[in-house]
Amino acid sequence: YETFVNDIAARLCEMMALRKDGRLFISQNEAFRTYGRANVERWRTKGWIEPRKTKGKLEYSTDRLAYLANIRQDYF
Repeated sequence: YETFVNDIAARLCEMMALRKDGRLFISQNEAFRTYGRANVERWRTKGWIEPRKTKGKLEYSTDRLAYLANIRQDYF
């Protein structure tokens, strides 16, 4: 059990390091600049990411964006 808890703690620390400024969500505009507009739109079209609407703007999860940016994708 202790090994499991240590693995979870290490993974959480790794995930927190991926976030910029510790934010959980970034605006759609910032996501386009950081990850590329075509990538974000493709991920959204394929249903791999869903934005949330707050204060009249769309926001994306930084964890999910980082995950999608780091996986190898087949474009063909």
